[in-house]
Amino acid sequence: MQASLAGRYARALFDLAIEGNALPAVEASIVHIGEAMNQSADLKLLVSSPVVSRADAARAIAATAVSLGLDALTTQFLGVLATNRRLAKLGDIVRAFSNLTAAHRGEVSADVTSAYPLSSTQVTALTAKLKERLGRDVSVKLNVDPAILGGLVVKVGSRLVDSSIRTRLNTLATAMKG
Repeated sequence: MQASLAGRYARALFDLAIEGNALPAVEASIVHIGEAMNQSADLKLLVSSPVVSRADAARAIAATAVSLGLDALTTQFLGVLATNRRLAKLGDIVRAFSNLTAAHRGEVSADVTSAYPLSSTQVTALTAKLKERLGRDVSVKLNVDPAILGGLVVKVGSRLVDSSIRTRLNTLATAMKG
């Protein structure tokens, strides 16, 4: 993970947060900016647009950080990303940072994709099953993708378990072709 550009930036932020005893605040801010990116088309456009100048991107991301109430270290970090034209990697950096913080707490991070939102009971049962299977605490990040039709896609580190109906139908179609 650290070999990637996003991994190196996430590691740098993580190390700075540890040095400054600010890990909880930075983690909350990173989670918050990740959620904001998922919910705001304008923010997605800001971070991904190559047309926006460095100065404009830096001003816009600083204003966004203030409006979201992000901590000072994360705000500065976002400014560095804007100045270095790395805002397009922000989503990957958020994921890498979440993995680093989970590992720091002794947890393993699992990305779970379902066709429909899972109930709290289902999430609790899934978390317990993953903890039993992996032998470690598990932090679950939920995603919803109606395109999988049903079932779950669970990614833990480099392992992927795809029990989605879409994959099963594709496998069946391939088998029927001969």
